[in-house]
Amino acid sequence: MTDTALPVDQVKEHFAAYERRFNARFEQYFRDLAGSFDAPPPSRFTPECLGLLRDVSVRGGKRLRVAFIYEAARLVTPDPVPGLEEAALSIELLQTHGLVHDDIIDDGPVRRGGPSTYYAYRERFPDRPQDALGLAVLAGDLALVLSLQVLLDSPAPLPVRHAMVGVQTAAASAMIVGQITDVERDFTDIPSEELLHAVSDYKTAHYSILAPLQLGLLAAGEEPARFDAQLRRYARLVGIYETMRDDYLDLFGDAQTMGKSTGRDLRDGKRSYTIAALLAAVSGTERAVVEAALGDSSCTPETVSDVREIATRCGVEQKVRADMRRYAELASAEAAGWRSRWREEAVTLFERLPLWSVERAL
Repeated sequence: MTDTALPVDQVKEHFAAYERRFNARFEQYFRDLAGSFDAPPPSRFTPECLGLLRDVSVRGGKRLRVAFIYEAARLVTPDPVPGLEEAALSIELLQTHGLVHDDIIDDGPVRRGGPSTYYAYRERFPDRPQDALGLAVLAGDLALVLSLQVLLDSPAPLPVRHAMVGVQTAAASAMIVGQITDVERDFTDIPSEELLHAVSDYKTAHYSILAPLQLGLLAAGEEPARFDAQLRRYARLVGIYETMRDDYLDLFGDAQTMGKSTGRDLRDGKRSYTIAALLAAVSGTERAVVEAALGDSSCTPETVSDVREIATRCGVEQKVRADMRRYAELASAEAAGWRSRWREEAVTLFERLPLWSVERAL
């Protein structure tokens, strides 16, 4: 394998540039949308809905999907190509859809350091909880529709637009199936590795990695179906380590840095990669402590700290770290095999990204 050491500051700045540029464009998108959206003039709830979608959309996020779209196009050509900006808007609107619905499913109060859309509506209508729930569901649905509309309005050639909509429709379907499978996973005591990987595939890899790769290649004039197996292998490996990374940070991360509390998976009774590994490792008194905390919505920070200490003593922290690195190395090796087909500079970034991403968490 090619040496994947890359200065952290160099990689960080590369992706930060995409983030800054896209965030400004996303703000402009919502300003334009507010002035052009088709809604009945007397409606106050519609502009409020758009405002809440804007808030959760522009309030952070790594914009890794955006970078994947632009870098996928650079695999083919260094020149600007039409449709990339709209593809980036589309994928982040799909992400907004997923976040809004995820917070409804998980009853999550905080998203990206601010109130979730669901809780914003609950605060707005404290005496009408069913209406608050319904409005949050509709907001998430609207984000999904907007993600497709922005592609249809793209300046890309018509066949490319249609192909992009096909990619996004498949990605949205996979995301929803991933949410269903995520719920199903938590009906088991200790989920199998196969089930954990399936949740990662459908809830993360398909729409966060595979779809951006396909969108970027399509915009650049490449036919991603020709390389479907390779793209799916890379997406799956990245999806696994990224999901492991999020699961790891939920128990071992810093709440202030993440903008949300730790121990959420524990309180929600989620059988994540980290929790599944912990359940498989503990016994006796330690297992009793973990099981008592699992699914306890009132679980205190002190109890979460106790569970974290148990996980460290049982080697779970080191196991998950090692697993993340292993899958990142496999993803890096998969991307290295693209050199015979695509541009060296862009391939190198996809090769080096996995280990950099994991290092940020460790």
